[in-house]
Amino acid sequence: MLSTRNRDLKIILGQLYALWLREFKVFLRERSRLIASTFNPLLWLFVIGSGLGATNLQIGADYQKFIFPGIICMSVIFTSVFFGSYIIWDRKFDFLKSVMVAPSSRTTVFVGKTLGGMTTSIFQVAIILVIGVPLGINYDALSLLQIISIALILSFGLTSLGLTFGSYIESLEGFQLIVSFVVFPLFFLSGALFPIDNLPAWLSFITLIDPATYAVDAIRNSILHLGTYSFELDLQILLLFTLLITLIGIFSFKRMKAV
Repeated sequence: MLSTRNRDLKIILGQLYALWLREFKVFLRERSRLIASTFNPLLWLFVIGSGLGATNLQIGADYQKFIFPGIICMSVIFTSVFFGSYIIWDRKFDFLKSVMVAPSSRTTVFVGKTLGGMTTSIFQVAIILVIGVPLGINYDALSLLQIISIALILSFGLTSLGLTFGSYIESLEGFQLIVSFVVFPLFFLSGALFPIDNLPAWLSFITLIDPATYAVDAIRNSILHLGTYSFELDLQILLLFTLLITLIGIFSFKRMKAV
């Protein structure tokens, strides 16, 4: 009985690896995608960071350093959510149909594609982390581990969210329209660009229900020690969000039509 379970586990892991490898190879062939998706966060970091930083905001740190954790999360948010559009492309080119008839569960397919999207996000996070060094961002082993952990969890959750949208939407235009109403609020309401300590009550409530708030806060805590909440609380809320969205995504993926 144990050998049967081990064999089934190896099969599932092999399927996950194959799905992840396919998404990773697609990513490597589209290097322009990496350049384009990295350019926007860097534009915010240097243009907005330098411009508003010149106004001498009283935030307890250099403004460019203050928004650096938010720029990391911005990269993850945009890349991860928009990864759901690849479901629509796969459906149009009948690749999804061939995957669905393979001897693998839809749960495995969903997780495999999510891991592929997560890998793309981490590549961009790595680039931004390197750029942070000449900006005066100081890392140590613990802070790097915390940043990467938060980025991985946030990316997995938001990639699941993007795939959930892709499961229900059949056109790229419809996907981009709906996702735009999700991506920008996730970023702007996360405290990436401003402190969330003294906001109006209505705005404070919205930031509390934004999962990206806790990712930004956790990374800011790791780098600058300026977090509003404890790192442990941020981590717990992010894990809960990711688990919930993943379950919803798996349910949606099981109900999705492959054509």
